[in-house]
Amino acid sequence: MSSPLAYWTGVALGALVCVVLCVACCRWPGGWTHRAGRIIALLLAADAVTFVISPVVTGRWSVQTSLPLALCDVALIVAAVACWFPQWALAVELTWFWGLTGTLQAVLTPDLTATFPELEFFEFVIGHVGIVVAAFYLVVGLRRQPRRGSVARVFAITVAWTALVGVFDWLTGSNYMFLAAVPEHASLLSVLGPGPWYILSAAGVALVMLLVLDAPFRLRGARSRR
Repeated sequence: MSSPLAYWTGVALGALVCVVLCVACCRWPGGWTHRAGRIIALLLAADAVTFVISPVVTGRWSVQTSLPLALCDVALIVAAVACWFPQWALAVELTWFWGLTGTLQAVLTPDLTATFPELEFFEFVIGHVGIVVAAFYLVVGLRRQPRRGSVARVFAITVAWTALVGVFDWLTGSNYMFLAAVPEHASLLSVLGPGPWYILSAAGVALVMLLVLDAPFRLRGARSRR
């Protein structure tokens, strides 16, 4: 990564916003919290639109790299919808689990070559950090907790989407979701074995992470029934 100071400064600012927002939502609930969610939704939607349009404008569009097929790209759209319609439980669940598994991992081990202040740099930081902020805002700030069976639902949707993207990668010679090869920069996928076996390893790790993220809600529910 060529701009580590700028990148980690952006991540730190996003983390600060996340903490302040969640604390404020819990301590001072009210109509303003939903307006805050719509601001997040508009920011994420703007980032998604920019991601799609900018390669066309700059003449860099390619079927192998410019389509919003990566899980973080889908999570960006889902998170925007969830922040606008927080009553949609499935969107909240997908944002929570995708945001704190795949997207958070991408934040911590970024596959980013753009430098500050290039547009792609801002797209990556705002999009990825924004999804994580949205996840905490919805579940911690608004207390929209995942329902029973959410792990199975999210895992099934993730596997189905991965299979579709895998077929697309095979047909077009692309590498969306890093299903054809691991990222250039070090990441969790880099230590999960050779291809294509790292995909199965990643699925196992993802399932464990989903269960861990779901455990606090199930334990809390069990205690409340006693």
